[in-house]
Amino acid sequence: MHLVIIGNGITGVSAALTARRLDPAARITLVSAESAHHYSRTALMYIYMGHMRYQDTKPYGDWFWAENRLELVHAEATGLDPAARQVQLSTGSRLPYERLLLATGSVTRFFGWPGQELRGVQGLYGLPDLEKMTRDTQGIARAVVVGGGLIGIELAEMLHARGIHVTLLVRESRYWELVLPPEEAALVERQIALHHLDLRLETEMRAVLGDADGRVRAVVTTAGEELPCQWVGIATGVAPNLALATSGGIETDRGILVDEHLQTSVPDVYAAGDCAQHRAPAAGQVPLEQLWYTGRLQGETVAHTICGQPTPYRRGQWFNSAKFFNLEYHTYGRVPAAPEAGTRTFCWQHPGGGQLLRINFEADEGHAVTGMNALGLRQRHAVWEQWLRAATPVTEVLARLGEANFDPEFFRRHEPAMRAAFARQFPDLPLATTSAGRRAVWSV
Repeated sequence: MHLVIIGNGITGVSAALTARRLDPAARITLVSAESAHHYSRTALMYIYMGHMRYQDTKPYGDWFWAENRLELVHAEATGLDPAARQVQLSTGSRLPYERLLLATGSVTRFFGWPGQELRGVQGLYGLPDLEKMTRDTQGIARAVVVGGGLIGIELAEMLHARGIHVTLLVRESRYWELVLPPEEAALVERQIALHHLDLRLETEMRAVLGDADGRVRAVVTTAGEELPCQWVGIATGVAPNLALATSGGIETDRGILVDEHLQTSVPDVYAAGDCAQHRAPAAGQVPLEQLWYTGRLQGETVAHTICGQPTPYRRGQWFNSAKFFNLEYHTYGRVPAAPEAGTRTFCWQHPGGGQLLRINFEADEGHAVTGMNALGLRQRHAVWEQWLRAATPVTEVLARLGEANFDPEFFRRHEPAMRAAFARQFPDLPLATTSAGRRAVWSV
């Protein structure tokens, strides 16, 4: 079998490594115009900030690819001919395949703003974007970041690290309003204020203004204000990269449409990662999943199917983690911005304002936990995965919080306060008994 994989990000490389393990005799070729080797995309900000070098972001040494007989083609895939089973490359050559995996990732979503084509207006998704950003922010004084969420705060932190004044334009009434409950959003906004960023809520960009050299000189907001700047970061989300799929007549919607085995509408052509859209998502899943860990899992899953072991994709419990400057963020399960019907939510905050724990749980008998947010403290993924899968009662979770906490010192100082807060907020719920049969002690 000759497996060709378009894209050498986490999805493509995970598929290649899994396929190599399952089929030692297969010929496996990875095609990417972005970089000659796989690198950690999440490390881009640290390269810009001077904390890492590009060569430090390679999870595997340069020897690794030949050692595992993984062919690397540094070129752009410009066209697809499914009838001939060939991929057209930017070099002019055609690459034949027997099985094809599209792991083409995403592109920054633009919204047709006047002036968005000016130099110094861009998103941040891959290494070419980082190279442009490094070049175009050299020596500048002011920047505007359009949009919030994780990409917006990442761009802001990168620019702030170089002493560049940053204005954040967020159209919602609070930061990441569609994802974070109000208390969590307030903590993020506190971090933004502590780092002296200019946060403009309920404000959007109307247009970008340029100078005589075709470079950005200002943005105009929906409030009519003109903000001088020399660089504009677009953090309004990403969209699946569909160019190659559409060139080959593959069925698409917002993403490349796939079934539960990540098979596209064309035989022996698969799609996974950011670019894939599930036709019929499994319970608890969404059509588009654009996270690092879901990309890795989809790559591993589709490799089994490609190698003759049909395996439906099942994501499992949702989780994500990130940092808002110095504020760590972890989320597990379902924690929507507004409470769901049939659920209750417990929220504890440290009086100093630096830590928060939210636990959502079912309102009916059993009170099983359904999700958790943690800001300013670290939680153990395996523990929360087990609690959510087992539908553990919230009172038992409160009794056993120490099992999930990475920081024993934090656990000793604050767990009693968490339990006391829960008792005040939910006096109708009985105290839990631990798995060892001991009654939980709620003390301050």
